[in-house]
Amino acid sequence: MAIDQISPQYQNTAVGTETRNRVLRNTYGLLALSMIPTVIGAWIGVATRFTFFAGSPAISFIAFLAIAWGFMFGISRYRNSSAGILLLLGFTFFMGLMLSRLLGFVLGMSNGASLVMMAFGSTAVIFGAMATIATVSKRDFSGMGRWLFVGMIVILLAAFANIFLQIPALMLTISLLATVVFSLFILFDLNRVVTGGETNYVMATLSVYINLYNVFSNLLALFGIAGGNND
Repeated sequence: MAIDQISPQYQNTAVGTETRNRVLRNTYGLLALSMIPTVIGAWIGVATRFTFFAGSPAISFIAFLAIAWGFMFGISRYRNSSAGILLLLGFTFFMGLMLSRLLGFVLGMSNGASLVMMAFGSTAVIFGAMATIATVSKRDFSGMGRWLFVGMIVILLAAFANIFLQIPALMLTISLLATVVFSLFILFDLNRVVTGGETNYVMATLSVYINLYNVFSNLLALFGIAGGNND
């Protein structure tokens, strides 16, 4: 979910059905393609036991946000050229690399592989449900944008605070809230494409990818906390 897309401008009369359908198809196609560098990045990270400022979680958090926002700025700037697609694929590789630490931790559990598959399956179900609602519903979901943005800011602040507080219950609450918020962001962002509020498939893909990434990673954290077996 990109920040510059929080306040949607619906253009039902200006954007034709054919254009909206083309943007939606291209978004799904590029989204599927973006999973390849994500998997490669995650595999490399797990295989090499990649760490990112592991000795300083606060610096790691800030550096991650800085690099991610740098990628997103570049993608937005070059969204109308092939450079934007290349930057998007580079971004998804980076995100896969950053996911590897959580994946490695969960896979280290005796039931880790099943937890990963549960998180993947649950994410797929959520995506399918949100995509269906966004496509077939006649409702205007633009009003959700402001509240979802507030929820995202609360999650970021709480996650940063918990780096120092280290409260397990707060970690669980953050993951649960993030799963709900970013699931709704999937609905919000896909609905923008369907209604003509977003006509650039690169930016649409970026938004939906970030939503899916956050849903999957937080579900994985929840399953790891609640159902992990270290025996």
